Amino acid sequence: MKDKVYSAVKSIPKGRVATYGDIALLSGYPGAQRAVGRLLHNNPFPGVVPCHRVVFVDGRLASAFAFGGEGVQRSLLEKEGVTFTPYGKVDMAKCRIKYE
Repeated sequence: MKDKVYSAVKSIPKGRVATYGDIALLSGYPGAQRAVGRLLHNNPFPGVVPCHRVVFVDGRLASAFAFGGEGVQRSLLEKEGVTFTPYGKVDMAKCRIKYE
């Protein structure tokens, strides 16, 4: 599962995000959002596997982002051009990658 999840996360382009559910589905494990979250929290390849691009379905960021917390995750996303709503959530309508 780990390799499939990391591969799916690596496919998210800069300036876009995917949800934990998107990654679970793409990896062949629909409904395994929590398992995806655990794998990304323990990501041994930060920078190579861009786990900061994975967010909750409502656009919230991970309060326990493993590589510096929510503020670091937001900063990384903003540097890539991801936009946020006035409520501090990712603008999912603009930034969520569309999988078909």
